[in-house]
Amino acid sequence: MSTTEIISLIAQIIGSLALFLFGMSYLSEALQRIAGSGLRKTLSSFTSNRFKAILTGTVVTVALQSSSATTVMVVSFVNAGLIQLTNAIGVIMGANIGTTFTAWIIALFGLKYGLPVIPIIGLGFIMMLLRSKKIRTWGEFLIGFGLLFLGLQFLQTTIETIDLAHNATFVGWFEHLLPAGSQNIGFLYVLLFILIGAILTMVVQASSAMLALSMLLCTQGAIPIDVAFEVVVAMVLGQNIGTTITANLAAMVGNTSARKAARAHLLFNIIGMLWVLPIFYPSTRAVANLTEDWFGANPYTDLAIIPIGISLYHTFFNVINTLLLVWFIPQIEAATNVLIKKKPDDEDIFKLTYIESGVIKVGEIAVESAKKELQVYARRIVLMYDFIPTLLNVKEAKEYNNLLKRIEHYEEISDRMEFEIANYLTQVTGDGLGNETAQRIRGMLRIVDNLESIGDQNFQLAKMIDQKNEQKIWFTPAMRENITQMFKIVRESLVIMQENMSMPYKTVDITKALDKEKEINQFRDKLRNEHLESLKNNDYNYQTGIVYSSLFALLEKIGDHAINISEAIVNTKYTKDESLTEIDVESITNDND
Repeated sequence: MSTTEIISLIAQIIGSLALFLFGMSYLSEALQRIAGSGLRKTLSSFTSNRFKAILTGTVVTVALQSSSATTVMVVSFVNAGLIQLTNAIGVIMGANIGTTFTAWIIALFGLKYGLPVIPIIGLGFIMMLLRSKKIRTWGEFLIGFGLLFLGLQFLQTTIETIDLAHNATFVGWFEHLLPAGSQNIGFLYVLLFILIGAILTMVVQASSAMLALSMLLCTQGAIPIDVAFEVVVAMVLGQNIGTTITANLAAMVGNTSARKAARAHLLFNIIGMLWVLPIFYPSTRAVANLTEDWFGANPYTDLAIIPIGISLYHTFFNVINTLLLVWFIPQIEAATNVLIKKKPDDEDIFKLTYIESGVIKVGEIAVESAKKELQVYARRIVLMYDFIPTLLNVKEAKEYNNLLKRIEHYEEISDRMEFEIANYLTQVTGDGLGNETAQRIRGMLRIVDNLESIGDQNFQLAKMIDQKNEQKIWFTPAMRENITQMFKIVRESLVIMQENMSMPYKTVDITKALDKEKEINQFRDKLRNEHLESLKNNDYNYQTGIVYSSLFALLEKIGDHAINISEAIVNTKYTKDESLTEIDVESITNDND
């Protein structure tokens, strides 16, 4: 075979694999659009325990026809804090089971039968011309499906053209895999083909494509029948490890939790490979015997049945590996803590500490969980507030931009926490609770609303400071000193708010909070009067005055929300719970203007 022919065949193999992968990607994207937000909601909601998480991962992967898509989605959800790491590991285990469905499709339809792919693609194209968005999306699904199997057919034709089954050098090398007097390939060769499978899958970033290629090499007789089944089984074990590269690449730009989820995927598959290695030969023989019993042929003696045997082994391995390791999820999570060191900005993720999505507790347990979660929410909001004075004074551009992005991210976290906690409290309220607990929950809903409002005001402060810098507005030393003092007083009100939230509600004395609110209002009035006088005297221009007055007005609003939270705490009445008070805040007058 000439050099030109070799280059041409290599190009055909690469092109066929590219078409296969493009079809797989197009198919997966179409399925995600067909499902809409349902799959994302399923992933974030139906993962309240490890077994539901495994089932969810399996179902979603079967629907998407891509374990990589599922694991990347899981990593992104962990990064956003929508899924806890423990449950994310369960979803990843389920994704490994779900991906075996693709192997069965290739084995049963892609290799054994010639699908009419061109008419399927044509029908999909016609559907894409129609006005209905739903029909067009289904058309994209058919095109992706057709392209996937068209790439598979091209790959099959190319391998037939190469005719490796009659290449003396290629076949001779495989014949040396059998040690003298043995019916199995040598153990070192098992490790070699595991490595080959892992590396090729890392390069292609699609285990399905490498699985299809391995099956085709067997069915075309390129790999001698004596060693074919064990060679491909070893490569499948390697492909299971190689496929984790996609999620790990996606997690490189994520937070620590996201990287832990990706490493958990890698650990899960490596552990599976390690326990199966000592029983590699017995397990392949056992699956071969099952294949013969169920399908009438043995993959050790019949090339045509090898894809079925591989699919069966792939399924058994992933199911058994999941059943074994599901009990060790905490240990896998602990191992990721060793592999991934905590970053300084790890607090910049959304996560619920005491409330778990999809799990609704009842009675006092529910109220206590919500109360603790509100304390976490308050700490996060105060941490966000503390960024603002730094933003006002920082000079270095990179530090400034990073801090601005961090504040914006915290505002998103605040919105998510408000939604999750309020949704939780609303569901608890609907469980037919007594008047006492319902009253407590109403107070907590008011607290949630005001905490979110503080987060919004924090973000508005950051945007106002950014506007000030973009417009190159400069404050006088007196203006800077006034804003710094306002920040300090409001910070003290937030500390009092946190103290009230962390105490048993029954013992809360609102006097301290009211005094601080009064101090904020008086200082705001002072600044406002001085500001109007300065504008009248032309001490600074109107544009500077707008930014200046907006800053102290926003700070005063934060003080308003802080006192609202203390009021919500003491306004819960008629309860036997010692954590609540019977003070009626409506009898207390204060100036919130």
